[in-house]
Amino acid sequence: MVSCEDILKQLSEYIDDDLDPAYRHEIEEHLAHCQCCRLLLDSTRKVLLVVGDERTFELPLGYAERLHARLAATLGS
Repeated sequence: MVSCEDILKQLSEYIDDDLDPAYRHEIEEHLAHCQCCRLLLDSTRKVLLVVGDERTFELPLGYAERLHARLAATLGS
């Protein structure tokens, strides 16, 4: 029986369709009955879409330098 912890550990492989078909079926059975894990899967897929869309992350010129300076000041580096 697949647990929520198993889903968390195997989520990447599930999304990439890199699991044994029998184990994938067990995960799908779990997802059919566990709203929490379905939400985790849905959220992870949405994050991957956003991160994979380079247009979403066009940053203003000089942003990286300002961010690093701010981090250094905050962390005391």
